[in-house]
Amino acid sequence: MADTTAQSNMELDAKYDHYDFPTTSVETREGHPGHLTAGQQAQVHQLRLMLEAEGFKSRLDTLTLLRFLRARKWDADAAKKMFVESEEWRNNLTVWDPEKGAYRPMSLAPKDPEKNPPAEPLKLDELVRTWDKDGSFKRELSKYYKQFYHKTDKDGRPCYYEKLGGVDFTKLRNADYTNDRMLLNLAVEYEKMVDPRLPACSRQAGHLLETSCSVLDVQGVGLVGQKTILNYIRQASAMSNSNYPERLGKMYVINAGWAVSTIWTLVKGFLDPVTASKIKVLGSSYKSTLLEHIPAENLPAIYGGKCQCEGGCELSDAGPWQEEQWKRPAWWEKDPADATIENKPTEIQTGEAPATEETKVVA
Repeated sequence: MADTTAQSNMELDAKYDHYDFPTTSVETREGHPGHLTAGQQAQVHQLRLMLEAEGFKSRLDTLTLLRFLRARKWDADAAKKMFVESEEWRNNLTVWDPEKGAYRPMSLAPKDPEKNPPAEPLKLDELVRTWDKDGSFKRELSKYYKQFYHKTDKDGRPCYYEKLGGVDFTKLRNADYTNDRMLLNLAVEYEKMVDPRLPACSRQAGHLLETSCSVLDVQGVGLVGQKTILNYIRQASAMSNSNYPERLGKMYVINAGWAVSTIWTLVKGFLDPVTASKIKVLGSSYKSTLLEHIPAENLPAIYGGKCQCEGGCELSDAGPWQEEQWKRPAWWEKDPADATIENKPTEIQTGEAPATEETKVVA
């Protein structure tokens, strides 16, 4: 079992920080958990007080607030705005409609979601508890569009694979896979990456892991006739950037032809240098690079590794989050009443949180 008692310079809040995994980050750069200045720790307290004053009681744990602060360059007011907007999105799941140029409620309707809004706004905290419990959505979707988590990279991060090239969005819509339903599925998968995948990976690694390693296969993606795909990418990117900050560890874009490489050359200049440094665009000779960062026994054989899970790696969901030694019930698997935060005075402690079976409050 990984040691979770190592000392950290991060102050933990007894009201919100119920972690049962290590809280000193593998990222040793200043501003990451376990590597904070006194000023950065003070900004965590400031942001929490600002949010409490507006009535927020959930997701005010230290790790979450640090991610929002880092995403907004330690501007507490900007981080607060981002957090509030993210909470509004979680409670009223919306999506940007490029045709109307406005946000609209996302819908589970299998046809024409823009014309069939839900009677009440969808709520992510409720959706994640019930979504695709029998796995049928994922199994059917994988016939058209492969998106899956599978094992870990050499740093212990969960690996996410997506094959965007060759996806026929017309066939997807005809099979009732609207953009809305795929985006809702993506949101649920983000929630499952946050908990239970990242905590299980952190326990196994013995240090905090907050990000994933992504492999995006774009073979066949070009510049012509891609409006539908680009709309989906814009919607998915906007959702992840606004609501899941600081979750990208590494991304490898593989099988990139001249079109994708040209787009990347143009886009790279507009990205934050830290974000841009995490993304590598590779052609068809990508296998050696992937194997530098992902163990051969963890990398699916279709990408040059040795792993061949029974039934296919894309459906196995193999990883520490499935192993008894590392897995724990996710927050969304528990009774909602157990996650209630009592209005008690804040208590601060320094160092790693002791292992506990109490409810985790996470992003």
